[in-house]
Amino acid sequence: MPMVDIDWLRDDVEVPQGLTYEQLAKDLVRVGLEEEEIHTSQLTGPIVIGYVVDATPEPQKNGKTINWCHVDVGDEYNDVDENGNKVPRGIVCGAPNMKAGEKVVVTLPGAVLPGDFRIEPRKTYGHISDGMCASERELGLGDSHDGIILLRDYGFTPEEYDSLKPGDDAMHMLHLDQPILEINVTPDRGYAFSYRGIAREFHNSTGAKFTDPVVALNERVPHVENTGDAKRDVDVIIDDDNPIHGVVGCDRYYARAVHGYQPGSTTPNWMRRRLTRAGMRSLSLPVDVTNYVMLDLGQPMHAYDLDKIEGPIVVRRAKVGEKLTTLDGKEHDLDPEDLLITDSPNGQQGSRILGIAGVMGGMYGEVTDETTNILLEAAHFDPITIARSARRHKIPSEASRRFERGVDDKLQPAAAQMASELLEKYGEATPSLTPEDVDTTKRRTPIVFKASEVKRLAGLDLDLNEINGILTDIGCVVGGGGNGEFTVTPPSWRPDLTEACDLVEEIARIYGYDRIPTRVPHAPVEGHVGLTADQKHKRQVANELAEYGLVETLSYPFVGPADYKAFMIDTDKVEPVSVQIVNPLADDRPFLRRELLLTLAQTVRRNLRRGIENVSCYEIGHVYLADPNAPAIPALPGAVKPTDEQLAALDAGLPEQPLHVAAIMTGLAEDDGWLGDKRAVDWSDAVEAARRVAKRLGADIVLDQPKAEDVPAQWHPGRAARIVAAGETVGFVGELHPKVDDELGFPHHTAAFEIDLTALFATLSDKPVQAKPISTFPPVKQDLAFTMPDSLTAHELEEAIRQAAGDVLESIELFDVYEGDQLGEGKKSLAYAVTFRAPDRTLTSEDSEAIRARIVERAATLGAQLRA
Repeated sequence: MPMVDIDWLRDDVEVPQGLTYEQLAKDLVRVGLEEEEIHTSQLTGPIVIGYVVDATPEPQKNGKTINWCHVDVGDEYNDVDENGNKVPRGIVCGAPNMKAGEKVVVTLPGAVLPGDFRIEPRKTYGHISDGMCASERELGLGDSHDGIILLRDYGFTPEEYDSLKPGDDAMHMLHLDQPILEINVTPDRGYAFSYRGIAREFHNSTGAKFTDPVVALNERVPHVENTGDAKRDVDVIIDDDNPIHGVVGCDRYYARAVHGYQPGSTTPNWMRRRLTRAGMRSLSLPVDVTNYVMLDLGQPMHAYDLDKIEGPIVVRRAKVGEKLTTLDGKEHDLDPEDLLITDSPNGQQGSRILGIAGVMGGMYGEVTDETTNILLEAAHFDPITIARSARRHKIPSEASRRFERGVDDKLQPAAAQMASELLEKYGEATPSLTPEDVDTTKRRTPIVFKASEVKRLAGLDLDLNEINGILTDIGCVVGGGGNGEFTVTPPSWRPDLTEACDLVEEIARIYGYDRIPTRVPHAPVEGHVGLTADQKHKRQVANELAEYGLVETLSYPFVGPADYKAFMIDTDKVEPVSVQIVNPLADDRPFLRRELLLTLAQTVRRNLRRGIENVSCYEIGHVYLADPNAPAIPALPGAVKPTDEQLAALDAGLPEQPLHVAAIMTGLAEDDGWLGDKRAVDWSDAVEAARRVAKRLGADIVLDQPKAEDVPAQWHPGRAARIVAAGETVGFVGELHPKVDDELGFPHHTAAFEIDLTALFATLSDKPVQAKPISTFPPVKQDLAFTMPDSLTAHELEEAIRQAAGDVLESIELFDVYEGDQLGEGKKSLAYAVTFRAPDRTLTSEDSEAIRARIVERAATLGAQLRA
């Protein structure tokens, strides 16, 4: 993201004296440029300018040669000899470019460099080194560590260099003590990747006077008559035979030559400092100039060695099989969508590749230390073309970041003018007066804009003059307005403004989002309002499971063969009835789930692998049931409201999407501490959770344990049951199969359930429950134990007791199950605690005996006998 230096910003806009970076961040965020971070210096002083009095080379046994130097760092910091006189400090320096008579940057004891590197006197190579002469990398100014900073070569004018005195504060001189603001720019506002754009935004926010530097530059741009025989610096041909979406990859290419450049010219210190603070390295004057123009105006540029270029320059798409080695030394296989800059050696038009347009240059044609004639390229490229190439080859650059967001297509001549002037001033070059400008850009289509849209969309009641003023201030050409309707031509640097709604957004942004009045819209209330019955039931389910101690999770609904294998599901049977995604997020999970347990299991698995031993969680979500016989979904046109018939056709082709709830419980169900009891999770915990859900909803469910061969493969054949409501199976509950546990890494006896809530909700009456009056008469409690065949379920016996007891039955609870040799083979014993209470009288012993007799008689019809 762009860095904003207040000193640089002052070039284009009147910045108030004393403006802090905190206040600058507030001013810019008001118009939508968010503060990312205010970076402060990681250095603390003293760091000063030193003059090398002498430097004595001393060869060492390890083959290295060090310099024993005496450096004058000013009276305040110099050493004191035995006579009390100020003398230069002794410093050991291993840099090969150290020599006497140079002015250097010295970090003195007490200074702290980036990385918390503290400078202290230390004995090394037989001397006490009382400080350190610093390199660029040690000060965080760049990557260079080849030698120390010699201020003579650091871009100072002779007058500036002579004014540098030993002991002067080097941190302030190099701006190392200044913070800098990093801002976040949204993708639609590429112009804000330049100081020109940021200065304009500061003007929009504060009203400070803004001076567009491009206006003055355009006045100095040489104009060449557009005649056929006019000589140009280089011939340029745009030959795009494979435009993306019909948009030519380059609609403007501006080339201008500068001659007689002095190789080795030094980048001025002010430019070097600004580039460094912007996060860019200083490389050479031509490269630094192109980078500086890009940062200042927003136009990426490229510099070629003109003597190596053979015209014409051809801008074309890559051909199959072509390769390019870019400046970073990596070879890239080019794609037919890549836009290339090429030249024409030996008369073969476009045969030699110079670089990937707008992304990165190649190894050939670059400016070197011997270059004397330079060709400056300033072009306008298609954002989509540049974005695809940068991502395809994984070489994003500062240039591509700007091109893919949209660059001003009228900026190229001014950018080349600025670059040529800088090379003329600091490199003694002579700019050409015959640039080549291939310009096929199209004129912007005016937007018809009704002023009433501002109030309708943004809620701002602004008059016509205020709307006109805001649009004009951001660079638009505004016409009309007398009848409340404008024709607005957006500026060339705002390619994102294409519709009337974009202009409304700009007006709201400049006027101030904080000034938009807050109004609660009126919502007409008709008929039933609030949550639907199913929404209430869904919340009841979630609350009940949370209260039971389970944690709610959400998972992506995507599954694949690995999930089917883990749950021992036959892929040949399930895939034809699963919804397949055309463009899945992950190739190994191309289907939508038919069961929640498959995706919930991945959440549980992840937690177990991270060391959480007791995991109990649930999820409420949709499953997707494809119908192979469903009609195809029709393709409907955009921007047209579908008819009822078309909507019906869409619904008919969509898969059924019932709402399910599922839970998985692992680890310990009870843990009372080191002195208490511990109990591992088993099937009974899942059954209890499912029963609680049903009870909370008021649903009547029955557990039906099928034969082992009828149990689905993922469930334990002896510890799983169907959940039945209103005669229909709505879910399954029990323990997962041991093989599933092993495949997923779950502990054995992991319990789970899954319920089709859509089906369960359909069984609910939603009628108010009629509360029974509380009886004031005493209860009668009895324990009844029955011996019964294994084939008889507890539910069947319980229902028989309820029917026999009638209205006086208050409660019934199973408290004991026994199986053993004493009962005989195929027998079991169930013991119930039952409570009777009449609403209108006290039950006598005769009453309770009669009730008991009816229960025994009814149980006997099922094969259950009362035990003595």
